Amino acid sequence: MTPPRARTRRLLAPLTAGVLTVGALAALPGTTAHAAGSVVKVAGTQGDWQLTVDGKPYQIKGLTWGPAVADASRYMPDLQSMGVNTIRTWGTDASSKPLFDSAAAHGIKVVAGFWLQPGGGPGAGGCVNYLTDTTYKNQVLDEFPKWVQAYKDNPGVLMWDVGNESVLGLQNCYSGDELERQRTAYTTLVNDITKKIHGIDPNHPVTSTDAWAGAWPYFKKNAPDLDLYAVNSYNAVCDVKAAWEQGGYTKPYIVTETGPAGEWEVPNDADGVPQEPTDQAKATGYTRAWGCITGHRGVALGATMFHYGTEYDFGGIWFNLLPAGQKRLSYYAVKRAYGGDASHDNTPPVISDLTVEGGAGSVQAGRDLTLSVRASDPDGDRVGHEVLDNSNYIDGSKQLVSLPFTDLGGGRLRFTAPDRPGVWKIYVKATDGHGNVGVETRSIRVVPPAVNGTDIALGRPATASSFQGGYGDCPCTAANAVDGKLTTRWASDWSDPQWIQVDLGARTSFKHVQLVWESSYAKAYTLQTSDDGHNWQTLRTVSDGNGGVDDFDVGGAGRYVRVNGTARGTGYGYSLYELGVYN
Repeated sequence: MTPPRARTRRLLAPLTAGVLTVGALAALPGTTAHAAGSVVKVAGTQGDWQLTVDGKPYQIKGLTWGPAVADASRYMPDLQSMGVNTIRTWGTDASSKPLFDSAAAHGIKVVAGFWLQPGGGPGAGGCVNYLTDTTYKNQVLDEFPKWVQAYKDNPGVLMWDVGNESVLGLQNCYSGDELERQRTAYTTLVNDITKKIHGIDPNHPVTSTDAWAGAWPYFKKNAPDLDLYAVNSYNAVCDVKAAWEQGGYTKPYIVTETGPAGEWEVPNDADGVPQEPTDQAKATGYTRAWGCITGHRGVALGATMFHYGTEYDFGGIWFNLLPAGQKRLSYYAVKRAYGGDASHDNTPPVISDLTVEGGAGSVQAGRDLTLSVRASDPDGDRVGHEVLDNSNYIDGSKQLVSLPFTDLGGGRLRFTAPDRPGVWKIYVKATDGHGNVGVETRSIRVVPPAVNGTDIALGRPATASSFQGGYGDCPCTAANAVDGKLTTRWASDWSDPQWIQVDLGARTSFKHVQLVWESSYAKAYTLQTSDDGHNWQTLRTVSDGNGGVDDFDVGGAGRYVRVNGTARGTGYGYSLYELGVYN
């Protein structure tokens, strides 16, 4: 199977249930307060395998686990009601015992993970040299078996899962022949860990997860002691069966993450933003994934689909079944797939259309913007709305910000567009008052408000007190702030005060100044003019700047116009995309 496009945008799984920090061993939990664990086996013969628990067939109907361990008892009954019998974690340590205990008390078992660097596809946790870093290898070879010893008799344990997407993740650390050597060394270490686990716990299988079936040849060659394979696959999950058949494998597998298409698998929209599937498409994604997994009878032993999470952010909205505790269409799709009783469920509103009135490609910063939303509720419940935005594609923030809006009726919602130019994501939530939510999102490109008049600073000579040299997208000279481009910027040293000025060539009258700040803005500054570049007249004083776009109707005249920053809004310097002076 061809490896997927490099997951530079991969939404990392939350490392809950006790992420392993190598070298930070806590005291091992007591082992006398629980009943003896189950005996779990991979039984059968080539192409006709099954998982058994205490001799009885066991198909994994699972979800990856997101909530805090302290909330396990709160959520386990809900998982039970969904028909879930398994959860998966990415880390196992001293904090894991309450989760194992709560799962067991509710008839649920755990695929207990162990984290190896660099996990998570893009390489979360830093790079390791698996050929030479004997210290790291010895630490995990010592530590992982200690947790196996601590929990092997806990009835909540189903199996051990060593690593997560590191065969793929190593491509972010190495290339060429060295990458191949590292992947061989990594999968050899997985096998060494597996043998140590088997020596301590013969009653629970060991697997290892990666992000593409192209990792399996490495495991086939270098990790023969694994009892089964595991793969994370989203939109391509239905291709896993063919990859297994073509690879000539002699072990079954489980799918440890799957669901709708991820951010790295979808086309971009006109703003270059990955097109997030609709709620309906996401729900269909889970149904489709389960159908393809169960369709590989005797080989695919089940799945822990992604993600039983309440995280309420950029990634949480994309994947979580219940962000902020509100249930999505995907929640109910998984419940139906796993045979949970849905006969009395009240289900979420459905947003069938979301449009940006006036177009999404040129939204003026700080001006009114109206969304047209078409939402209905299958149970006839009254639908409420919420509008949120996210600036991930500007500054990397994953947070969602709820916005005040005016309901104009007929599904039209008016709010104030973000003040910072760039590409934003706008979200609309539709709620039914019964704990359910429908979500739809669009990208918008925010631009500075149009100004009447001519920008007489455009292309004129500009100077500054300082500028950033060869760093990131720099050099960021003063000239960048008068070139008419929102893709270039002036950036100062990281100190106060700093200034930038433009030479209009002769004494000139003007009536408006527009400043377009990058994320490193001025909290306090003065807008000044001068005829000689030495004696300055202050036109406007700002003491509460918050970045974005600052528009000033100011009547002034002079040859020079200067922005004199006296207090930075961040720990960085001053950074200005554009300084416009209009006649």
